[in-house]
Amino acid sequence: MGEESFRLPELRFPPVATQHALRRSKSLATRRSAMNRHVGGLLYWSPRILGILFAAFISIFALDVFSEHLPFGRTMLALALHLIPTAIVLMVLLISWRWEWMGAISYFSLGVIYIVSMWKRFPLVTYVAISGPAFLIGVLFLFDWIRRGELRPQH
Repeated sequence: MGEESFRLPELRFPPVATQHALRRSKSLATRRSAMNRHVGGLLYWSPRILGILFAAFISIFALDVFSEHLPFGRTMLALALHLIPTAIVLMVLLISWRWEWMGAISYFSLGVIYIVSMWKRFPLVTYVAISGPAFLIGVLFLFDWIRRGELRPQH
């Protein structure tokens, strides 16, 4: 018996079907790429914008110094003291802008520090209103750091 090699028949697709499949795969890749850019942009900007809004929200509480009817110099000193938490939040935001993992740790820590230092002084809704945004911003910085880690080259 002679040795014959078994060969599968070669499949040929019509050129139109191949071009359609190629166009479709390119459009899917383009849509996925656009969606990844959109999600990436959202994850990049969300914690940063929320950090700015959180600092503005906290600074509103400093305005109560104007209801104390103090002399101008003492009012300005009281205002400066009341704006220290806002300055801390803004410094954390500046650091977090470059190093997202620091933002994740720092904003989470700020939320925990507020709860621990103010425990049993206010109703529960106060802790949620102050620490909740800090925790959310920390989680968003964490997700942004994880996503950006996927984009960095592996050594």
